[in-house]
Amino acid sequence: MLFFKKTTLIAAALSFACFGNAAQANTNFPQKTVTLYSAFSVGSGPDVVLRILSQELGKIWGQPVIVENRPGGGGFIALEAVSKRPADGYSLLQLDSEHVSALPHLYKSRNYYPREKFELVAPLFYTPFMIAVSDKSPWKNMTDLIDAAKTKPDSVTYGSWFVGSPGHLGGEWIDSLTGTKMLHIPYKEVSQLYTAVANSEVDWAYGTIPSTRPVYDSGKLRYLAIAAPKRHPLFPDVPTVAEAGGPAELDVNSIVSLLAPKGIPEAVRDKIQADVAKVLSDPEVVKRFDSFAFDPLTWPLSELGQRLDQKEETYKGLIQKANISLD
Repeated sequence: MLFFKKTTLIAAALSFACFGNAAQANTNFPQKTVTLYSAFSVGSGPDVVLRILSQELGKIWGQPVIVENRPGGGGFIALEAVSKRPADGYSLLQLDSEHVSALPHLYKSRNYYPREKFELVAPLFYTPFMIAVSDKSPWKNMTDLIDAAKTKPDSVTYGSWFVGSPGHLGGEWIDSLTGTKMLHIPYKEVSQLYTAVANSEVDWAYGTIPSTRPVYDSGKLRYLAIAAPKRHPLFPDVPTVAEAGGPAELDVNSIVSLLAPKGIPEAVRDKIQADVAKVLSDPEVVKRFDSFAFDPLTWPLSELGQRLDQKEETYKGLIQKANISLD
């Protein structure tokens, strides 16, 4: 009986100590500068909103929160830079769902699975993709585009910003759903891509609202549809793919989130997630995100994980079917 009491007291003390350490970590974080690394270039939409987030987190935390851009290399430059940092919450990484879910299948020989090396910390935002054509295009809806692709296989062209991008895989998805075969043309820069669409050098392309907006506002681009289940409030007259005569299953979007090296203390992760959600719920921040047509996300991590898992299954199938490889 005495042994049982001693064992119980020791277990209780250890439990209290662990709880105390977690609570202390939650209370004390951060005590120094936090760095948000980004796989996106300076001036891009994800970079700008990450800087908005960093400013607001700095106010909450009373510590500097800085942004370090590490673009290029398909995301590997940023991944490698942060994977070598301590798992203490002071180094976080901004990635989109394609870095997390498509990269392992595009670079098969590297056997690199980001979620084996990083933990999800907080969702940031969601952005849908529009299907854009030149204002001179004869196509008025998705039925016209698909009929043209069926009539002349490999004659309809679509562009994207690189092989394996959402714009590329989204085109492969249309082919898979409709039995068409269109020709993908990758471009080096987003600005080149939408200028090429406007000039009818390539027939169509996916694009986020902020990336296509300058050319759209010039009157040289039209949106055939939004590749999403519902219309966007900024463009209520643009139909969904299903409404425009395309496959209802097509849902092309990107989810951007924060991750940390594997092993981040749970209490620190939870504090970061809660404070990020607090920032993203602020009406002024929401308004600033709206200017980029980015929808702030405050999902629980379980939902974020499920969404990324679903994307990985979709991307894996498309990449295998089209035999896409960046090795």
